[in-house]
Amino acid sequence: MQTPNILRIRGTVMDVNSYVIETADSIVVVDGMLTVSDARAVRSHIAERGKPLRGLIVTHAHPDHYAGANEILHGRDVPYLATAAVAAAIARDDAIKDRVVGPMMGTEWPIERRFPTAIAAATVTLGDITFTVRDVGPGESPADSIWLLDNRHLFVGDLVYNGMHAYLADGQHAAWIAILDQLAATIDRDAMLYVGHGEPGGRALLAVQKRYIQAFVESVAAHRHRAPDERRAAVVADMQRLLPGDNLRFLMELSVDPLAAQLG
Repeated sequence: MQTPNILRIRGTVMDVNSYVIETADSIVVVDGMLTVSDARAVRSHIAERGKPLRGLIVTHAHPDHYAGANEILHGRDVPYLATAAVAAAIARDDAIKDRVVGPMMGTEWPIERRFPTAIAAATVTLGDITFTVRDVGPGESPADSIWLLDNRHLFVGDLVYNGMHAYLADGQHAAWIAILDQLAATIDRDAMLYVGHGEPGGRALLAVQKRYIQAFVESVAAHRHRAPDERRAAVVADMQRLLPGDNLRFLMELSVDPLAAQLG
């Protein structure tokens, strides 16, 4: 079978991606947006295509990738998939996310959130679309996974960002770097990475992401003894020299104090 058509739908409330994978007979969605309106935009696109939705996949355990799933599925009885580790982390942490993220999003925060109900094995077939699934453990989030259509089309969630600041508050930076190193050593030279934030890109993104993580850890370590406000400002300044701009800067800024506490 030829590679399906892959469409990136970019969130407008938060800059996060959902991917709609389409063949002649099937649609599968990878990652479910954060907010009500962005999730409804994905649902509207599916309705316009007029093909059956065969399933929704969540790559990792952060709410900007699962919170909108109920709006996308909208009563459809189709598989809602994740690895066992991702599904468990979502169910475990959602109450905390509700208390923290909910007030930040206001009416855009989905009141009803659905958790994955199907646990992915090594291979998953949805309609005429087949994925190979890799559980890579904690990295950017408490539980991450990679979904491959083939060796050249990898849905990597937030293990890789493209041109945007990153979230590092979960304190798994060493494991995250190890995952990136393994990917760099094993994936096809022409692989396309379908990332959680930013445009899809080639394997060169792996080295860029690794350097960003290293620079963030180095900056927090260098400034960790400063007062919190001064520390955050200093780290933000360091990271914006590496990656100019404010796109998702708030995620990076939210990560400074947790990492400083971890570093002691």
